[in-house]
Amino acid sequence: MAGPPKKRAQKKERRPKRKVCNLCVDKVTAIDYKDVTRLRKFISERGKILPRRISGNCARHQRILTVAVKRARIIAFLPFTSE
Repeated sequence: MAGPPKKRAQKKERRPKRKVCNLCVDKVTAIDYKDVTRLRKFISERGKILPRRISGNCARHQRILTVAVKRARIIAFLPFTSE
């Protein structure tokens, strides 16, 4: 005979804390391709540009940052890949 219905364990969904855009906090309006020290923070050890969800940038600053990194690579301030 069937007993009372079993309750399934409800899983609590944890949402990670939303990262704040460091460039918005510093009130940066323009990111220069010659500022290599700032650009290196947003590049992985393999030379890839970190995505927004990892770096915590807002969409506006991520677009500006991407253009600056690509320009710095062409002028050879930053490597395209790590060897």
